Amino acid sequence: MAAGLPEVEEGERHGNRTWAVRGKTFAWERSFSKADIRRFGDEEPPGEPIVAVRVEDLSEKEAVLQADHPGVFTIPHFDGYAAVLVELDAAEGDVVRELVTDGWRAVAPPELAEEHLGRSG
Repeated sequence: MAAGLPEVEEGERHGNRTWAVRGKTFAWERSFSKADIRRFGDEEPPGEPIVAVRVEDLSEKEAVLQADHPGVFTIPHFDGYAAVLVELDAAEGDVVRELVTDGWRAVAPPELAEEHLGRSG
């Protein structure tokens, strides 16, 4: 899905796939660290695969989380960072597609976003 957007380059960082446009990462695979898992306590952590996706800003992040889409969440490690996490096996396809496209738009140059999506981010 991410690779189908204009000028996306797939890469790897810390053994995880990443997707970037003109050198700016907008989505990446994200496994839980041992510390992340401990923070869930007795609660079952979301299942992998998990992808982190950039959002425009912290207000947008809050709006995305308030929408309460299945499979879309955050963890304390992402506090103050404009990105959400997506449990791919639990999230709806159209929600994932919208988040990935919006993540691309958040980092793509405005002229590229406008040219390929008909509007700038």
